Amino acid sequence: MKGDERILGDTSFVMSVLAKAEENMTRRYAIKQSGLDIATIEKRICDICDITLENLYCRGRYKRLVEARSIFCFWAVQELEVTMKDLAVRFAITETAVSYAVRRGQNIVQKRGLRLF
Repeated sequence: MKGDERILGDTSFVMSVLAKAEENMTRRYAIKQSGLDIATIEKRICDICDITLENLYCRGRYKRLVEARSIFCFWAVQELEVTMKDLAVRFAITETAVSYAVRRGQNIVQKRGLRLF
């Protein structure tokens, strides 16, 4: 593969961008091949946070539930590319609230070193 400096910059930059894009594509393909879906993420969250599926979707601002929903939103958006609009409908909240939850979930996942699978 060769880069085109006229469009993106020097060749090394173009090659690094293309390599990153291919790595992301390979990862997403592997996730889809593994059969990962929303139900799998729900089960994993329930196991990690020691809550029931009903509690994941109930309204409330309890710390454990907020953390569980945040991790769920982060993994759904990051791994499955679920739209924030779909999650907003699922949780009956605004897209802005989902956006905050995704950021909060990312911080929680990084801080605790959690892995989806």
